[in-house]
Amino acid sequence: MEVVEVTKRRTKNSQKTKLTVDDQGSGIKVVSKNKAAKNGVDYDKLKEKFDKIEHLRIAKEKEISERETQEKKMSQSNASRVTLITHVNIFLYSTCYWIQSGTLPYLTKTLGADPVMFGHLQTVFSILQLLGGPVYGRIGDMYGERSALIIAFSSSVLTYLITFLSHSLPILFISRIPSVFLHVMQGSQMVMTGMSSQEDRAAALARLGFSYGIGMVVGPTLGGQVTSHFGEHAAALLAAIGSTLSLSLVIFFIPEFKKQEADKKAQILDLKKILGLLTLPRVGSLMLIKTVCGVPIGILQSMFSVIAMEQFNLAPDQNGMLMSYIGALSMLMQGVGISAFTSRFSDTTLLKFSAMSLVLCYYLLSLLSTMTDFLLLQIPLVCSLSLINSILQSSVTKVVPASSTGTMLGLNMAVHSVIRTLSPSVGALIMSTYGYSSIGYLGVVCNIVVLAMLKFFSL
Repeated sequence: MEVVEVTKRRTKNSQKTKLTVDDQGSGIKVVSKNKAAKNGVDYDKLKEKFDKIEHLRIAKEKEISERETQEKKMSQSNASRVTLITHVNIFLYSTCYWIQSGTLPYLTKTLGADPVMFGHLQTVFSILQLLGGPVYGRIGDMYGERSALIIAFSSSVLTYLITFLSHSLPILFISRIPSVFLHVMQGSQMVMTGMSSQEDRAAALARLGFSYGIGMVVGPTLGGQVTSHFGEHAAALLAAIGSTLSLSLVIFFIPEFKKQEADKKAQILDLKKILGLLTLPRVGSLMLIKTVCGVPIGILQSMFSVIAMEQFNLAPDQNGMLMSYIGALSMLMQGVGISAFTSRFSDTTLLKFSAMSLVLCYYLLSLLSTMTDFLLLQIPLVCSLSLINSILQSSVTKVVPASSTGTMLGLNMAVHSVIRTLSPSVGALIMSTYGYSSIGYLGVVCNIVVLAMLKFFSL
C-alpha cells in the first residue's frame, strides 16, 4: 500500500518538505532559496537556469517590440500611400468629370438636341445619383472601401466610354445609366473616414475638396482644347482613359480595409437598414440642419450665372474668372483653413460661428449692388460655407456605428442631390417673383433657423 509521508521542519530561514511515494522513502524535496544558497552547487545551477529564462524573456520582449515598431512603420507608410493615391484619384476624377461635363452641351447640340432635352439629360443624371448614393454606401459598408472604389471607377469608365460611342440621343441617355454608382467622391470620403481620427476627420474630408478643386480648374480647360482640335467624342474618350488609369491605381495600390463582420443574410438594398440610420440619436438633427443650411446656397449656386449676367452685366469670360476666384477661395479654405479651425475649436462652436457668419453674409448679399462688394463678400461667405459643410459632413460619420459610415455618407450625398435637383426651378421662381435680393433674405431666415436648431438640439 502506497504511503505518503509529509514532514516539515520550520526554521527561521528555511523549509523542507518530503513527499514519500514508495516503500523506499524516495521523494521530492523543495527547499528555500536561503537553504539552497548554502549548497553552492545547487544554487549555481538554479541561478543559471533563472538567468537563461530571464535572458529569453528579455530577448522575446525585444523581438515583439521591434516587430510592433516595424508594423507601425509599415502601417504609417501604407496609410500615406493610400492617402496620396486617393488624392491623385480625386484629381483625376474631377478632371475627367469636368472634361465631359464641359463638352456635354456641345455634344447634345451636335446630336440635334435643344436646351430642354439637355435639361432632361441632366435631370436623369441627378435622379440616378440620388438613388445610387445610399445603395453605394451600403455596398462599401458590406464589402469594403476598395470594392466600392472599383465599382465607382468602373461606372465612370462605362459612362464616358458609352458617351464616346454616342452618335444618337438614345445612346447618350443610356450612357447616364452606369452613373448610378459614379460616386468616387463618396468612396474616397469613406476611405478617409476609416483612416482618420474623429478629431482630424473634418480636415481630412475637406482636403479631398482641395484636390477636387484642382481638377475642376484643369478639366474644363483641357476639355475645351481637346474639343476644339479633335471633337466632343474625343473629349469623352479622354475622360474614359483617365478613369481607367484611376481604376488601375485602385486595383494595384489600394488594399482592402478591415470591415466589421457583415451579416451574411443582410441585403444591399435594405431600405429599413438604410433609412433606419436617420432614427439614430443626433443623425436626424444633423441631416435637418444640413438641409436647411443647404437650400439657400443651392439656389445661389444654381442661379449664379444668371445673377452675374443680369445683376452685374458680366460677359462670359468675366463670369468664368469669377467662378475661378470663388473656386480658389474654396480650395484655400478646404486645404488649410478647415484644419486650422478644427484643431482649435469644437464642432458645435464652429457650427454656431458659421451659422452666425452666414446670417450676416446673406443679409449683406441682399443689399449690395456693385461687383467689388460682391467679390469682397465672397471671402467670408465661401469660408463659412466650406466650414459648416465640412463639419456637418464629418459629424454625421461620428454619430453612427463604424460599420455604417458609408451608408451615412450616401444619405448625406442624397440630401445634396435633392437640393441640386430642385434648386434651379425654385431659384428661377424666387428670382422672377421677388428679385435678386430675395435669395439673401432666404439665406438669413434659413440660417437663423439653423441657429435655433443648434440651441435646442443636443448635438
